[in-house]
Amino acid sequence: MGTMQQTAKAATMINEAPMNRLSLSDRLKSYKRTPGSLLVMLLVVLSAVATIAALIFLILYILVNGIPYINADLFSWNYTSENCSVIPAAINTVIMAAISLLLAVPFGIGSAIYLVEYAKKGNKLVKVIRVTAETLTGIPSIVYGLFGMLFFVTALKWKFSILAGAFTLAIMILPVILRTTEEALLSVPDSYREGSFGLGAGKLRTIFKIVLPAAVPGILSGVILATGRIVGETAALIYTAGSVPRIAKNLFSSTRTLSVHMYLLSKEGLHTDQAYATAVVLLVFVVLINFASDAIAKKMSAKTEKDR
Repeated sequence: MGTMQQTAKAATMINEAPMNRLSLSDRLKSYKRTPGSLLVMLLVVLSAVATIAALIFLILYILVNGIPYINADLFSWNYTSENCSVIPAAINTVIMAAISLLLAVPFGIGSAIYLVEYAKKGNKLVKVIRVTAETLTGIPSIVYGLFGMLFFVTALKWKFSILAGAFTLAIMILPVILRTTEEALLSVPDSYREGSFGLGAGKLRTIFKIVLPAAVPGILSGVILATGRIVGETAALIYTAGSVPRIAKNLFSSTRTLSVHMYLLSKEGLHTDQAYATAVVLLVFVVLINFASDAIAKKMSAKTEKDR
């Protein structure tokens, strides 16, 4: 009797314990009882391995083909057909990203705050906004580019300019920032808000002092995704910002970003090696942005925890 109770207790402990804390023998016993779990585990592992392998292959392919052609001429201040410098395109990319985020982030975060903190639950307008944002997220970038060309370039007579490109990109990344910020705000426990209200804080103070700081990591994740889309965008910018290979003198100057620069070099077929080198620079650029954003998110999270 005692042996049966011990066996049942051991089986219960195996079933209740997290799979990653079980020994190999306990895992095998669990898989024998539920063969479907073994199949799911194998599929998950294979998917993870395939994803990591594809990422490593892509990075190595770019590095192997691009690093040998990185030289001092590639970082010249002025672009020529001989050096194919990336410096003007890199500076334009930073300017384009800064203007686009400056336009989209306040509207995206403000809209998310309204949807989560002020709009009534079950409001039809909220549902329409959410469906619209999700729909806009899935629209191809070429459609945004055509809209930007017809409206900003032609109708407003901004011509091919960095401002027309930035406004087009701002419209493109707005749904991403809105949805990620909304989810980040929804993940903040209601006890934070209730505690703030209980201490006498108002609605606005609670949002800016309690809710937003707690949601900063999620909000920055959306900003990182938006920045990545800006840096890697090509189709929309060809129709709105143009492709002039020089640093923008003002907001109405035609220019090109790193992704457009790489696309045009590979399209011409005369500077394929420099296109690979540009891809390496673009890869490093994106990695640095991600590391910087992650460091800022950790610093702000640590500051929020310290203030509490």
